[in-house]
Amino acid sequence: MQQETVWPTPMGDVTILRHCSVECIREYAFGDQFGSYAQYKSLYTHRDSLEDIASRKDTSVTLAVNDHTQIVGLGLLSPPEPDERWAGLGSGVMTEVKAVEVSRRWRKGRLARGILTALLFDPDIEERIIYMVGYSWTWDLDGSGLSAQEYRNMLIRLFTAFKFQELQTNEPNVCLKPENLFMGRIGSAVSEEIQKSFKWLRFGVAP
Repeated sequence: MQQETVWPTPMGDVTILRHCSVECIREYAFGDQFGSYAQYKSLYTHRDSLEDIASRKDTSVTLAVNDHTQIVGLGLLSPPEPDERWAGLGSGVMTEVKAVEVSRRWRKGRLARGILTALLFDPDIEERIIYMVGYSWTWDLDGSGLSAQEYRNMLIRLFTAFKFQELQTNEPNVCLKPENLFMGRIGSAVSEEIQKSFKWLRFGVAP
């Protein structure tokens, strides 16, 4: 069921909508600061790709909406793809923070924190392992004015506030660049057996 909260920013209040359906997404347009730049391209600002994710089972789309008209931020929570390493623990165990994106114009309002708060507000979060993968080639370094290392540190601070921790892995895509990042949040109700399997899985050993 869709739920909404109001998130104050220096540029005015933003409405954050949780569990957005395909029909909900169709009600809004993307803000003009989303899009493609010389060194950066937003990942989910094509309506069809966002609607596709919203239509899948066990996914959650959160939108940050300005004046009830424009999408100025978004967050996606989704199970790993069947062919990904992280699907190895079985259905319903691992969930990825697939994206947290904020329009350039709205990044001063700690909106990413508001989107993550909404994404992770779920009664069964303590029963799952939530993870994020930070690939440096997807980061808006030009728009942020940060180096790759500074951007990495910013992500660590953001996710650490939600009980994520940086984790080591030999997953090939993560290992492609030293600034890439893998973080996880292991719920308090996750069994020791699953935690042990997750530790081995991070290094390519099937449970």
